[in-house]
Amino acid sequence: MNLLEIADLQVSYPNQALAVAGVSLQISPGERLGLVGESGCGKSTLGRAILRLLPPHSQVNGQITFAGEPLLSMDRQRLRRFRGEAVGLVFQDPMTRLDPLMTIGEHCRETLLAHRPQLSRRQAQDLALATLEAVRIPASRWSQYPHEFSGGMRQRVAIALALLLDPRLIIADEPTTSLDVTVAAEILREMTKLCQERDMALVLISHDLALVGEYCDRIAVMQAGQLVETGPRRDILRQPQHPYTQSLLQAALHLQAQPARPSQSPRQPLLELRGVKQYFSLEGNWLQQALGQSQGVIKAVDGIDLQIYPQEILALVGESGCGKSTLSRTILQLIRPTAGTVEFAGQDITKLSKAQLRPLRRQIQMIFQDPYACLNPLMTIGRGIADPLLIHGLTDLSTAETQVLEMLERVGLGTQFYNRYPNELSGGQQQRVAIARALITRPQLIICDEPVSMLDASIQAQVLDLMLELKQEFALTYLFITHDLWVAKFLADRIAVMEKGKIVEIGPAVQVFAQPQHPYTQRLWQAVPNLTANLHRHD
Repeated sequence: MNLLEIADLQVSYPNQALAVAGVSLQISPGERLGLVGESGCGKSTLGRAILRLLPPHSQVNGQITFAGEPLLSMDRQRLRRFRGEAVGLVFQDPMTRLDPLMTIGEHCRETLLAHRPQLSRRQAQDLALATLEAVRIPASRWSQYPHEFSGGMRQRVAIALALLLDPRLIIADEPTTSLDVTVAAEILREMTKLCQERDMALVLISHDLALVGEYCDRIAVMQAGQLVETGPRRDILRQPQHPYTQSLLQAALHLQAQPARPSQSPRQPLLELRGVKQYFSLEGNWLQQALGQSQGVIKAVDGIDLQIYPQEILALVGESGCGKSTLSRTILQLIRPTAGTVEFAGQDITKLSKAQLRPLRRQIQMIFQDPYACLNPLMTIGRGIADPLLIHGLTDLSTAETQVLEMLERVGLGTQFYNRYPNELSGGQQQRVAIARALITRPQLIICDEPVSMLDASIQAQVLDLMLELKQEFALTYLFITHDLWVAKFLADRIAVMEKGKIVEIGPAVQVFAQPQHPYTQRLWQAVPNLTANLHRHD
């Protein structure tokens, strides 16, 4: 008997097309199902429909049964018990689930007592501590608050909360998207291990085909609200039948292919860092400050020596908190270094005043992780791209329009986007606008800070291919900051690996990937889902 059965499910939101259009799906006890597809395809809507967590006024038709019991006709009291006791949910961002004013222990105890009021507070605490221990959160952290936990530890708390009532099914909606590769691997290994030990079924919702190929038994592929293909992992990865599944697989494999790199002759670096340090003092509370007591120093960047050569792509990889983004802000002189020099085109820019730095900034541009955050929502796309030209006094508004229209064509958007606003564009289109805005001043160096981490695999591949084309056309040099090692290998000529403020390994991309020397680099590589290896894996 199937644990979960979905038959001809249709979900629509007010004044919108069908978000889920006639989906039928079955999940067996203990099975791990990967639900994949691009943003907006209906994956999360399907997951929330199972738990009846859709927004008010949503229209739902079809049937959902869990262990033979119909879900869509459950009354509020039965539904309250069903959530958590039968099915647990793990969100993408655990902070949306955690109350910042409650300790981790209070979260767990409140969840248990709400469903099992017969337990004493001591019994609830003992059970909660055992569950936290299962996800490797020590008892010593019981009284801490969510803000005192790292992103990975908060996600472990979210998993513990989902496991507390021993459900028969876990729905994990993009549970590792915002996590570093090693933390993501730990979380997913822990979650799948616990599902096996407790004979729980798992629905892993993701846009990452390599990820579900690593951790799931069966894969279901969604496109535009429809389930276009489903089957065992081996069949989907080796012989996908639907054109959309084939395109997802090709996009994922494309990133794991290494393009041929021409050999580089020795030359002068465009950017050179010597002994760069960026230290931050911890101030402590008011009493410690009054007594002159230091709380120590954070060594965000700790003695970096680095050269980047003209028309080179250098990928800087490492986990969150290793100092990558701080280093990029130091290069841009948004924060002055504690020590060391930053030379651009032979000039030490650490000694320049703000007025002297301003004309230099047109030569060093930046592409951010979240394009929407760096685009003015009140400006049209055309005016937003033209803005750097006007700020630097490179042209007037009428001449800028011609340049912007040409740039829109070059980044694959077209002139019809000139009068649109950022909220009218998809994530991939917004990132193309951000690239156009960075290129409009004709810079020599572009610093890219996780520019494709928020994009789906096929869109990610398109944007990366575009960046490679633009590099050749505009003779660009990229410093590409990422925690995605496949992206680094695909794009970069060289890879520098950063850990705790230091560069621990640097070399040609192929060499660093094939023969990593430092234990930290080896650990990063081992944590990466390998789609190519899974294609040849014997199930």
